[in-house]
Amino acid sequence: MKIGSTLFLKAAVFLIGTPVLALIIFGLVQLANNPANPDYAHILYPIVIGMYVSVIPFYIALFQAFKLLSYIDKNNAFSELSVKALKVIKFCALTISGLYVVIIPFVFLLAELDDAPGLVIIGMVPIFASLVIAVFAAVLQRLLQEAITIKSENDLTV
Repeated sequence: MKIGSTLFLKAAVFLIGTPVLALIIFGLVQLANNPANPDYAHILYPIVIGMYVSVIPFYIALFQAFKLLSYIDKNNAFSELSVKALKVIKFCALTISGLYVVIIPFVFLLAELDDAPGLVIIGMVPIFASLVIAVFAAVLQRLLQEAITIKSENDLTV
């Protein structure tokens, strides 16, 4: 397979990670240092800490996606390395979803105090988005494992 065949997807992975890094470096620091209403700061801090912690599995999953694209470039798409990368992506997505499930009660309290019910719905988006990614990675992992099994059986058949 040509080296540049996944270049667009690698660029997309990079472009997904860049705004998140900017948001973490500039946006959340600004929000934590200057809350819009200082009375809500005690509720805002656990949310910001949870968002900071969720960045770790996010970048691990992005790195694994980049590695998976590299395996595809090297014709190693049907290998145990690819299955392992999908397993790590699935675990990271479930971790992110779990972190935001822990954060959502604080978002609910903040929405209740600020009288902003739409904030709860916005707070649930990362939970469901990461669950969809986890399910998709699990399905791909299973299909890839079955394909590897079939390929190894076919290689043994003369």
